[in-house]
Amino acid sequence: MLSIQRLELAEARVLIEGAARHAREIGVPMCIAVTDESGNLIAFERMDGGKVTSVTVAQDKAFTAAAARKATHEYNQACTPGNLVFGIHTALGGRISVVGGGLPVEVGGAVVGGIGISSGTPQQDMACAQAGIDHLHRSLG
Repeated sequence: MLSIQRLELAEARVLIEGAARHAREIGVPMCIAVTDESGNLIAFERMDGGKVTSVTVAQDKAFTAAAARKATHEYNQACTPGNLVFGIHTALGGRISVVGGGLPVEVGGAVVGGIGISSGTPQQDMACAQAGIDHLHRSLG
């Protein structure tokens, strides 16, 4: 039997809290999605002013990061014509995201979920996702 480590709802809320705090600091309202280790949504927040189109984008970034156990910007770097991974962004009905802003959430060396952020630039989205993860790790001690 497998023993699976998975984020709890309370931990997902901590991730959102940390990401939203950073989003407020930089003045960019974000859509923030948190998934379990298999990419299924646990929690979502669309900050006031978060882009309507970013609702799905944030969820797809979190899905990709968790299910593939890889940051979305890593796919972006590899997903160029001529590379063997080119076209991955069309997989699973287009759910695989290659836009920066999705990070796997690791605790104790295991991927326990994913966080996806959208509404800013890819760099802003990535920074907010990392802020969420940092906030979670501080809360875990």
